[in-house]
Amino acid sequence: MKWTRRDVLKGLGGVPVLGAVWWAGAASTLTQKKKRSEILEQLNIQPSLPSVVQDISGEPLRVGIIGFGIRGEQLCRSLGFATKEWLAKMEEEVKENPQNKGLEDFLNQEKLNVKLVAVCDAFDVRAEKAIRSFSTKESTMKRYKTHQDMIRSGDVHAVIVATPDHWHAPMAIDALENNVHVYLEKPMTHTIEETYLLRDAAEKSNAILQVGHQHRQTLSFKTAQDIMKKGVIGHVSLVQTNTNRNDDNGAWNYDIHEKANEGTIDWDLFLGSAPKIPFNKNHFFRWRKWWAYGSGLSGDLLTHDYDRLNCVLNMGIPKAVTASGGIYTHNDGRNVPDVLQVNMEFPNYSLGSSQDAGKENGMTFVYSATLGNGYNRPTILMGHDGTLELGNRLTIWPDRGSTKYAEMLEAKKMMPNIPVYQYNPGANMPDAVASATSQYFADKGLMWTYIDGVRVDSTFLHLQEWLGAIKNGSKVSCGIKEGFDEAISAHMAGISYKLGRRIEWDESEQKLVPVEGVDFNEVLLSDM
Repeated sequence: MKWTRRDVLKGLGGVPVLGAVWWAGAASTLTQKKKRSEILEQLNIQPSLPSVVQDISGEPLRVGIIGFGIRGEQLCRSLGFATKEWLAKMEEEVKENPQNKGLEDFLNQEKLNVKLVAVCDAFDVRAEKAIRSFSTKESTMKRYKTHQDMIRSGDVHAVIVATPDHWHAPMAIDALENNVHVYLEKPMTHTIEETYLLRDAAEKSNAILQVGHQHRQTLSFKTAQDIMKKGVIGHVSLVQTNTNRNDDNGAWNYDIHEKANEGTIDWDLFLGSAPKIPFNKNHFFRWRKWWAYGSGLSGDLLTHDYDRLNCVLNMGIPKAVTASGGIYTHNDGRNVPDVLQVNMEFPNYSLGSSQDAGKENGMTFVYSATLGNGYNRPTILMGHDGTLELGNRLTIWPDRGSTKYAEMLEAKKMMPNIPVYQYNPGANMPDAVASATSQYFADKGLMWTYIDGVRVDSTFLHLQEWLGAIKNGSKVSCGIKEGFDEAISAHMAGISYKLGRRIEWDESEQKLVPVEGVDFNEVLLSDM
């Protein structure tokens, strides 16, 4: 059997019918079509359909936004509210590049039954922009000085928290204790202690918490869940996932607004529990570069990759974590690393095996990151019987040493260097993105998914799920349990990096194994 590059490209070019599914060796001959059917029948993979959308009709939910920076604006757009400035900018971008579908996607987005009624931000310019853009003749958006004022106002049913990390848990806890629903951006918490306090608050509250891991709505990840449950690639012993970014935005050197000064920024409000230092615009706009306000690569980007895999593998908190790295590409005063290598050990993890019982058990999850190179390294799950590449689309290669597919490999119905399956819900759909950072998120399945061949914002779906849960009392896909796993795992990586040692989790006690003389919370907040 001869395979050409043309065969492969033809096979991978599928058609979006409930997500494009294709065998790379498919061609026009009856024999090859029969072999394709044999493979698909043996794999028995079911491409996932979108979740059932729950009814959110009735009285509109009144929502407040806390933190109207880069992510806050994005979340508001996913709710259906775009600033006048963004709309004007996108109109110009479409003129320059008709393939840019951002504005079209926003205008075609389904309307959610919400009113955006309140804003809280330490920077006057941002708050005023929200009020100017979102106020209507019927309803004027109100600004609150503090999150406490907003939560206790009686004006909001729910809040979206998109602030620096050190404010996440305090704001979410306060809302939950007052039975105000919360959509909370990742990482869920800034310290170990906060993680337990937030879990307690969520479990006691009647309000619903959704953590902002929107990839849980991406159909390729849902299909991957079916692949793992059916043991398609066999026992997974190694997972490799990566961050590769090489631009100022990707390294958190965000623009500093020309109107930023001590008169327009409430510096004390921004600092909160962080160390008191003189007014510093660099810290305010580029807060992710310091442990005092952010969580570095471990909290900002590892959390996405960890949860992307946790929703597929359901692996939970690792038994042990080791991390290393440093500041190698951006020596600009930051104290969080810009290169990070993390090994998470799951010695008892198993989804079953195609080999003798007991032969295979355990898995290592590797996260590798650099902010000094943009080469795209895919996320791969390495099993005894195959390898799965996972992103907005997924692809499976059989392994030459597979037990499960030994006969098909011997008969050359499968070949190790040819994918046997690809799920691409966006086949033949152009995906124009605005920047290298946007491309990074898009490739990982963090920006959009596809429903019947139509591109849909994953964050919109995640917010829609949250609103449906509020209206119907149902569960969300990324609640306190998933958030707890994410936060503890990411904090273990941060602590390991700072201490230069292995950090372990005691599953039976549900706590980190103590290290004599070390306060884990102090370590996470320290400058080292």
